[in-house]
Amino acid sequence: MNDSDRLNGLSRRQMLQRSSMGLGALGLNALFQNDGFAFNSDDRTVSETKVPHFPAKAKRVIHFFLNGGPSHVDTFDYKPALQKYAGQTLENTLTTERKTGAAFPSPFKFRRYGESGIPVSEIFSRTAQHIDDIAVIRSMYAQVPNHEPSLMLMNCGDSVQARPSVGSWVMYGLGSENQNLPGFIAMCPGGMPIKDNENWQAGFLPGAYQGTYIDSQHREVGKLIENIQHDQITTSAQRRQLELLQRWNRRHAAVRDDDRLDARIQSYELAFRMQMGATEAFDLSEEPKHLQEMYGTGVHGRQTLMARRLLERGVRYVQLWHGAGQPWDNHDNIADNHRRLADQLDPAVGALLTDLKQRGMFEDTLVIWGGEFGRTPTVELKGDGDSRLGRDHNHWGFSVWMAGAGIKGGTTYGATDEFGFQAVENRTSIHDLHATILHTLGFDHEKLTYRYAGRDFRLTDVHGRVIREILS
Repeated sequence: MNDSDRLNGLSRRQMLQRSSMGLGALGLNALFQNDGFAFNSDDRTVSETKVPHFPAKAKRVIHFFLNGGPSHVDTFDYKPALQKYAGQTLENTLTTERKTGAAFPSPFKFRRYGESGIPVSEIFSRTAQHIDDIAVIRSMYAQVPNHEPSLMLMNCGDSVQARPSVGSWVMYGLGSENQNLPGFIAMCPGGMPIKDNENWQAGFLPGAYQGTYIDSQHREVGKLIENIQHDQITTSAQRRQLELLQRWNRRHAAVRDDDRLDARIQSYELAFRMQMGATEAFDLSEEPKHLQEMYGTGVHGRQTLMARRLLERGVRYVQLWHGAGQPWDNHDNIADNHRRLADQLDPAVGALLTDLKQRGMFEDTLVIWGGEFGRTPTVELKGDGDSRLGRDHNHWGFSVWMAGAGIKGGTTYGATDEFGFQAVENRTSIHDLHATILHTLGFDHEKLTYRYAGRDFRLTDVHGRVIREILS
């Protein structure tokens, strides 16, 4: 091999490390340290715990994502003015997707809970038992009243272009605590359409940070995680095969700088280790019967209990999707549909909060609840002008709540107008929410960056303010 061939075989990283006694690599390392991350040969791996920018309150995150857009005025944003003006036309210049009519009061009763006296809908009465530990953000707003872009905005920080998901950024920043399980898991019973899988993607981050999808409608581990066991060969033989494959891959990678190959290598290794760790983690038979009953025996109770077991075992970010097959997108008959959906979810959420407290995990687990937007306080109309007894999409104002991990419980932040059309007090963007999530995990959202296509990207783009008012 001549000198030209040797140079052509070097990656940019190897060039910096070998040229001028490695001073280029040392200089770049100093620059990266200023941004909170050092540059080394293993900086793309997830198999190590990384140090955040400052001491963190949260070690892990669980996100209940209510797909389709739950109604804030029927859950955590009580609006008595809707009852006062029921059936009357309200002045409103805000555009939504569909035609709406008169003021539509909530069909659900609200009552005040806890010492804080925050009103909560009867359909979330189990969750409401913990209201003194919850901070309700009532002034969220999104960009458009359409599901797909709003899903991307909430889960990836951008409504237009594909970007890494929140869970991927968390993994990039913190690394993994358990070598036998993925650090980022998304559970969605029955799965989502392919186009929506971008909500747990790694985007331009190395592929190893992508969320691992679990179809939690199943009970058996072999169905929860596809191909978790090999039926034809023994574990020791599979280990030998993998070691040979890894040697070939690493030899191939030595002369290339390709994140996709690194991700593939790590995926193979993780898949093998999961054969040992996943079976135990997803086995709910180890849980006491009374605890299983507290969570509920339905799919959402089971997946929430599985999530707690995963968090216990070092998984960093678990996202629990609710409403994939039957979404919270209730344009019709919101009274029956919202109650049915809440009956599936509320016991599990209340059980999780109780369980985390009993295990001493509540103080360092961030719990998030919410959807991609809210719903209109006015009733949606059919083409002939008759009421559909439901609500249209509303991105102008909605609610999200957070609990645990340094969140100031028993508080509300911001407000929508008296009817719930739009956020008017302390308006809070999705970027503000993401900045706050990262802050609880010990990160300055402006410094958690990744260089791609010639610029430094971050989850919050060029926006975002930490909502310090809800932090203890």
